[in-house]
Amino acid sequence: MISEKRIALKNAGKYNPENINNYLSTGGYKNVKKAYKLNPSEIIDLLIDSKLRGRGGAGFPTGLKEKFTNESVCNRCIQKYIVCNADEGEPGTFKDRVIMEQDPHVLIEGMLIAAYAIGATKGFIYIRGEYTDSIKIVRNALEQAYQNGLLGKNIFESGFDLDLEIKLGAGSYLCGEELTLLESLEGKRGYPRIKPPFPAEKGLFGMPTLINNVETFAHIPYIIEYGAEHYKSIGTANTPGTKIFTISGDVNKPGYYETALGVTLRQLIRDLAGGVKNNKKIKAVLIGGAAGTFVDESVMETPIGFDTLKEKGAVLGSGAIMVMSEERSLFDMLHSILEFFKHESCGKCVPCRIGTSQLLLIMSDSKKTVSERKTILEKLLYEAEYMAKSSLCPLGQSPIIPIRSINQFFNDQF
Repeated sequence: MISEKRIALKNAGKYNPENINNYLSTGGYKNVKKAYKLNPSEIIDLLIDSKLRGRGGAGFPTGLKEKFTNESVCNRCIQKYIVCNADEGEPGTFKDRVIMEQDPHVLIEGMLIAAYAIGATKGFIYIRGEYTDSIKIVRNALEQAYQNGLLGKNIFESGFDLDLEIKLGAGSYLCGEELTLLESLEGKRGYPRIKPPFPAEKGLFGMPTLINNVETFAHIPYIIEYGAEHYKSIGTANTPGTKIFTISGDVNKPGYYETALGVTLRQLIRDLAGGVKNNKKIKAVLIGGAAGTFVDESVMETPIGFDTLKEKGAVLGSGAIMVMSEERSLFDMLHSILEFFKHESCGKCVPCRIGTSQLLLIMSDSKKTVSERKTILEKLLYEAEYMAKSSLCPLGQSPIIPIRSINQFFNDQF
């Protein structure tokens, strides 16, 4: 029987998020003050040693990303930027919204520490436009932080300055991708850029930029407070710390749960989400949202981590978990996912613009026999593989992920 272990949500529900005095009375911002007594390189080394990995989906080492941004130099680099990606658009994912609405100051703390480490004096929090409550609460938290001298000039008399402001997304799923997000921040249409160069080298307005997810920033104050060794004692060797899982679908207690990595899917569903509704059997679990993987019983006992799931042919992604009981149709679920990708395609590159429509066309007749559906799956794989190899950004490269997982785990049930 597992229980929650909270790091990103450590303060959630313990103070009024609209009253900074409540937060300060619980020791709020003490970790920023502690961090500002260290050299920036010491903070970066601490984050590298902690093995904190990005919680947005890719799982890239956070400390290395900060190191690259800190060391980035160019002839015209007059400014470094820090950006929080709060454009949470992955279906089934709402962890960042929970952090922003229940503990906005931990996000600000994380950004204050990371900005100091890389030498960024200007930052943006790019929030999904539909998150009206999150926008209101974070905006209020920023205003109160300025009023208390926790943002702006000479923070904690350290000589370090940081200005943060909110920018709103306009509903595009694509802007959750970091380079497309930067295009939007610059006032352009949300079209993807080609990598390289990466944001650490050439990001916002061509300047070195650190981009992290809300949940990632929320882990940084904890590491400053308790140290890398303590952090590594939680979770697994390759993926230490905790993860917020947003569990939905055919479960008795859908919701958000933060627990140490290394737990299994079965434990999450049984112990935290209350098991499957009406005592039905599990047909499949979709991990990671639309750009995630369908898995069967063979993965239910695998310790959850970026690498352990990858070895099984699955992805952790954003931590969204959708549980499908035996009554659900994988065909219908995949059809909904492909409709989502078609709707969200920006249309810039031909493989994605045409490919997403072709995938839906292939699936258009849902009344085919089982043998005919296997032929459909083969066609989907061929088309999606081509898209993955030739599309400009992750959206066109994503349909192959759920399709391939169905072929791997449910070839005889599609």
